[in-house]
Amino acid sequence: MAQVPQTFFDALAVRTWCGLALRALGRAREEIDAINVYPVADGDTGTNLYLTVESAAAAVEAVFEAHDAHGSGKPALADAARAMAHGALIGARGNSGTILAQLLRGMAQVLAADGETTHTDGEGLRLALRQAADSARQAVAHPVEGTVLTVASAAADAAGGAEGDCGTVARAAYDGARDALAATPGQLAVLERAGVVDAGGRGLVAVLGALVETFTGEVPRAVPVVSDPEHARVTGDTDTTAPEILGESPDECADAPGSGGPAFEVIYLLEADDTAVARLRQRLDGLGDSLVVVGGDGLWNVHVHVDDAGAAVEAGVEAGRPYRIRITHFGLGDVHTTGAERPPREPAQRAVVAVVPGEGLAGLYAEAGATTVLARPGEPPASGELVEAVRRAHAREVVLLPNDADLRHTAAAAAEQARTEGIRVALIPTRSAVQGIAALAVHEPERRFDEDVVQMTSAAGATRYAEVTVAERQSWTMAGICQAGDILGLIDGDVAVIGSDVAGTAEAVLDRMLSAGGELVTLVLGDEAPETVADHLEGRVRESYLAVDTVVYRGGRQGAVLLIGVE
Repeated sequence: MAQVPQTFFDALAVRTWCGLALRALGRAREEIDAINVYPVADGDTGTNLYLTVESAAAAVEAVFEAHDAHGSGKPALADAARAMAHGALIGARGNSGTILAQLLRGMAQVLAADGETTHTDGEGLRLALRQAADSARQAVAHPVEGTVLTVASAAADAAGGAEGDCGTVARAAYDGARDALAATPGQLAVLERAGVVDAGGRGLVAVLGALVETFTGEVPRAVPVVSDPEHARVTGDTDTTAPEILGESPDECADAPGSGGPAFEVIYLLEADDTAVARLRQRLDGLGDSLVVVGGDGLWNVHVHVDDAGAAVEAGVEAGRPYRIRITHFGLGDVHTTGAERPPREPAQRAVVAVVPGEGLAGLYAEAGATTVLARPGEPPASGELVEAVRRAHAREVVLLPNDADLRHTAAAAAEQARTEGIRVALIPTRSAVQGIAALAVHEPERRFDEDVVQMTSAAGATRYAEVTVAERQSWTMAGICQAGDILGLIDGDVAVIGSDVAGTAEAVLDRMLSAGGELVTLVLGDEAPETVADHLEGRVRESYLAVDTVVYRGGRQGAVLLIGVE
């Protein structure tokens, strides 16, 4: 069905654009992943761009749903634009995704300048595209031409010379970006050698193509992805295939083309003021390369490639409050070579992918060999993020641990998608991170897959779980009425104890759980847990329950004050 064009750039156009961009990137994801050749050969730029836009689209949908719930009609352009930018910022993945988030933020700065305006015209779109390109370039420590930055600048330049409505401006921006993309192999030698265009720029052209479709209802002409005319391939109906190249998109912020590079990619969200971020930029620039810091108004997304991942995180701690920390090890020194120089990495036989609620548990799971997805309180991962983690695990067989009852359907959708890609996935419906710990403890990759899954499922099912948390408001519970600020003890998801202090409530919860027996107690302390609570509970178990062992972990910012497992 043809897309109904939007005359002006209003909130509905923002919503439509996000949806069409997500669809376009979904179609082009594998193609974009396949043409990444410089400098980090991890072949995930298309996936990273898709996940970034998925987060932006979800944030815009939430704004519309909130307005529908209150019967307040269509949201203002400023509300939708800010939601788009914020969603992209918190969901940005990889180098190209982080830069795309800044492009959308730059546009939002113009579109939301007048908070009461319902729409803007072609002139407003021209200004937004210019601000997007300029702000993205400023966010990169060492810009390189022939990358998505070049494509964005060309789009803004072409739009600036266009006269007319939003459709005319969008089409001019798309044509300018398309021409700039075709020229990228002449600007980066590594692209020319591989015979491909820049992957990040290719993704941006797809996003701009969705913008044209939003305002005109027409799908723009196809985009070449290879630069060799004898092997030219364009998106659309064709039986030919893209070149078999494994790698990462040209690095928008590398100092110069080369074959060497740091071992780790570090990404995190950061709450900090402008002054602290300025110091952080200088610190990280000295630690590594590929530095991109985007955001503002107290919230930033930090991306850098370093050899010392701990130092990069420590720098964030000194600047403010880092969270959603993601550290990816590029491999054994060969990932900075081009795809033509590096053979494809052989998939592992089996891997475990787990959703974890805090940085401490993420480290614990990673030490046990699991690929982790960090879920912050109130920010559950989308199915696309879980699919990306399954792909990142790079294994023929994957055990998926959602560790949250509310994530079961999301995890099931991710597992089904991964299966269509030829990956054998088993979903174990763990409802708490402590059940995941129990499952991971009995995981043996050498066993037959079915046997391993059965043993892990059995261990998780034999683990009762509880959490101690703080009530946010007055409400009815299974244990009576609680008030805001009360300490709640939940066993297997239901409120069982209402108390006034953490230690007393936790002890009551533990006694109830151990009354049915148990051999091992697992305590996972959140960053708000009192320092003495672990010693208090360990003493209680030691004195009252013979032959029951206790292990204690630090979970970090995990939402709950304390997680408890009893096996």
